[in-house]
Amino acid sequence: MQSLQFQNLKWLALTLIIIIADQVSKLYFNQHLQLGQSIELLPFLNWTLAYNYGAAFSFLHDAGGWQRWFFAGIALVVSTGLLIWLVKLKSNERFLALAISLLLGGAIGNVYDRVSYGYVIDFIHVFYQTWHFPIFNVADCAITIAAIMLIIDSLFLEKKRQVTAND
Repeated sequence: MQSLQFQNLKWLALTLIIIIADQVSKLYFNQHLQLGQSIELLPFLNWTLAYNYGAAFSFLHDAGGWQRWFFAGIALVVSTGLLIWLVKLKSNERFLALAISLLLGGAIGNVYDRVSYGYVIDFIHVFYQTWHFPIFNVADCAITIAAIMLIIDSLFLEKKRQVTAND
């Protein structure tokens, strides 16, 4: 069991890469753009600096400040649970380990902002004509990819693992 735990800790390297990529990109855009400033990259993609005081899609952004610590606390509890889950995975559960690593990196990247600044720094702005997707960041990308992977795992791969375990 101890070697299994050590083996799964290697996935923390990916988590660390996500955190570093997220924080470096946020630092860059926070230093090179003014709040609300946009730079066109493609006809459907801008770099636009925004501060998100709420959660996903700015949920509770105007709640008066209590949400900062509320969302930070939730993220820390969830991150602890994810870390425990990651360490306990079997060595053949690589797809699930990848998803958890991405989710953990994204959660830590955003909670760092929330605790340090009181908001999350966002800068990726996707749009089409008058339709605008909420501005997001590298951590949000990692969280979204992880969520998709967890859905795929629960719909298809978990059943396959159970069948294999019963054989």
